[in-house]
Amino acid sequence: MEKVRPSDVLDLVAYEKVRDAMRARVIERKRNRRVSVGDNLTFLFENRDTVLFQIQEMVRTERIVHEDKVAEEIDACNALIPSAGELSATLFIEIPELLRMSPEEVRRTVNRFQGLDREGVWLVAGAHRLPARFEEGHSKEEKMAAVHYLRFALPAAAQAALADPATPASIVVEHPRYRAQAEIPPSVRAELIADLR
Repeated sequence: MEKVRPSDVLDLVAYEKVRDAMRARVIERKRNRRVSVGDNLTFLFENRDTVLFQIQEMVRTERIVHEDKVAEEIDACNALIPSAGELSATLFIEIPELLRMSPEEVRRTVNRFQGLDREGVWLVAGAHRLPARFEEGHSKEEKMAAVHYLRFALPAAAQAALADPATPASIVVEHPRYRAQAEIPPSVRAELIADLR
């Protein structure tokens, strides 16, 4: 999948003119790129459009106007775009009762997912059980981050299984304190297959 180039990123004025339309389009695409696994984990599969939108929003929010700073943002976010034979996702640890919790309760709730970034997340397509590879640096021994970036490498046979509607496909989480799985809906599978092509 092609990475975002500096020439793809609009300046603040040009982006404001197209933001509403771009935002609506990307929100609609994200609807078919999201899989909730249990009550607390959501996977958002990234592609070039979602990453470009994230860059544009960051440039807008931070009022970034210098080319070198825009380039830094592009470099950081391009890591989310999957390489050939891969799927890339942002994993969100979501806490529905967050507003009623103290900061200590929030920390304890998120920290119950310690170790999830080392093992315990798979994409399963038929007989293929593909482990997630998490980007490093988002958690420490004493503190778990609420957002993680991960990849699944899919060999050709796993891609074929994912593309076959008769073959079951799901995301499975097997962690000592959180076990859940969710079928990957057909609309999401169609997006992922397009990404792999």
